[in-house]
Amino acid sequence: MTGRGGRERTSGAADGHGAQGPARGHPAGLRSRARRFLRARWRVLLRLGLWSVLEAGQTFLVGYALARALDSGFLAGNTRAGLLWLGAAGLAVCAGAYGTGRVYGVVAALVEPARDRLVTAVVARGVREADPGALSGLTQQVEIARDTLAGVVMVSRSFLFTAAGALIGLFSLAPLLLTVVLPPLLAGVALFAATLGPLARRQEAFLDADEALAQALGAACSGLRDITAAGAEECLAGAVGERTTAELRAARALAHWSVARVAALVVGGELPAVLLLLTAPWLLDHGVTAGALVGALAYVTQSLLPALNNLVHGLGTSGARLTVVLRRLMVQRLEGRGAVTSGSAVGRDQPQRTRTRPATALPPPPGANGTALSLSSLTFAYGPAGEPVLNDFDLTLPTGAHLAVVGPSGTGKSTLTALIAGQLTPQHGTLRVHGATVLVPQEAYVHTGTLAENLALHRPGPVPDPELLAAADAVGLTPLLTRLGGPHAPVEPGELSAGERQLIALARAHLSPAPLALLDEATCHLDPEAEARAERAFAARPGGTLIVVAHRISSARRAGLILVMDGARTACGTHDELLRTSPLYRDLAGHWAVPPLTPTPPRVICESRRSGSAPPSCG
Repeated sequence: MTGRGGRERTSGAADGHGAQGPARGHPAGLRSRARRFLRARWRVLLRLGLWSVLEAGQTFLVGYALARALDSGFLAGNTRAGLLWLGAAGLAVCAGAYGTGRVYGVVAALVEPARDRLVTAVVARGVREADPGALSGLTQQVEIARDTLAGVVMVSRSFLFTAAGALIGLFSLAPLLLTVVLPPLLAGVALFAATLGPLARRQEAFLDADEALAQALGAACSGLRDITAAGAEECLAGAVGERTTAELRAARALAHWSVARVAALVVGGELPAVLLLLTAPWLLDHGVTAGALVGALAYVTQSLLPALNNLVHGLGTSGARLTVVLRRLMVQRLEGRGAVTSGSAVGRDQPQRTRTRPATALPPPPGANGTALSLSSLTFAYGPAGEPVLNDFDLTLPTGAHLAVVGPSGTGKSTLTALIAGQLTPQHGTLRVHGATVLVPQEAYVHTGTLAENLALHRPGPVPDPELLAAADAVGLTPLLTRLGGPHAPVEPGELSAGERQLIALARAHLSPAPLALLDEATCHLDPEAEARAERAFAARPGGTLIVVAHRISSARRAGLILVMDGARTACGTHDELLRTSPLYRDLAGHWAVPPLTPTPPRVICESRRSGSAPPSCG
């Protein structure tokens, strides 16, 4: 499902609505979005913490049991006690391994929704804005973000709970041990944290330099013959050499900051072990037992050092990469979206072969009698040699109209809605949409998250609950909303039927501020009563215009005007008019004889011309 904001776009606003504050790609904006994402998934974080407690328990028992095995067992001549303590340590390792295994499933429940959001953003940008970088973002950057996010969560969680278990164990053995181990550990972590920001900036600078070099080489390789003919080899070598030097400088700067990570690891992970050995005589003189000293060394070398090593190398590399990728994805999304100006729209005409009728910016309609949509000589074909699906197609639709589009498969119904929504570009003609559009396709998309998050996709911010509930009631979503547990209940797309996903998509479109709604067989999985309710809800939107690609003749009868797509015999008019003039419509209508539900329609003008055929018209 795709929604479009207003068509006139400028740069400069942070969120496409003139809102002030950090841009989406700004670190503050990323942190804010991350906090909101985590707050909405506090239950997943709670499960993650509970399973990680087993890992902390394993860390605690490994050092503590070793100390007791020596002090109360082997050194005291009690071999049985020593073996029992070692057995307890072995059981703790098994419990910790089980907890770690369960953690992977919980991490997936945290990471996959984040990936879904990124995929939604990238696909939306590619579809709405024809962004050429969307494919790279979808196939590479999103997957990098997903993998690195999982790695960051795993290493950060492991360090926190391992460090907690080790520090509690040191305190339990002898508080003096903390005075030796804790200061260098904190110093190492602080040093590492101080390098994260500069490291991320150097990582991004290196990627920028690498992309600039690749772009320069790509341009040079495609024009080698011209470069040689013009004698521009030295000029090209100088330009490429500058970019190569810039990438070298960026790589060296990145390497220099990487050295700081090694220093943090030495200070926080290796220095505590050295200090324990140097202070061993003093510790033994002050009541620390030999077993406690060995247990402390086990905590440092077997728990803290590996955990810090994973944190430094995992978070230092993956964390910097994750920050850069997320920032780039959000900045690209912002740049692709631009700032949507309110109250105006621009028609589109960016043909692939000719530009004979460029579209121009138009003011919004002055009132209810304004024009919602105008198409003039619109021509579209799939491919340069393809037969036009639409050929010199004209359509004028007033604000507040309800148009049903019917016809056999392959006559251009979905193509027409895709052109209006901006998903396709006509080869010829002018298309003007006086406002934003929202398109609901046959296969509705629902992403992992809460129901409210799904319903608010086309809104710039959170939607108040009363408005959500009103939209749900209007389209018939209330029973499903109640069954799921309310608007803030989580939604699992795989557990929903096709009809339930369509209801969610309809409510989402109903909440959209777009005045023009396009329903492309968006109710095909609903029963006739539910379909009628949803269409009446859209037709009743104040100032709203509705175009329905109908798959039931009852849907056409509810519309004020009907467009029959039939190639050269395309026609439009009211139900009664088409029964008299359109053989195809008479065949589609069959014996359906229920009185029409909609009063006399507003005036509409539409034409479709094929070579050698007279244009039908309606009004």
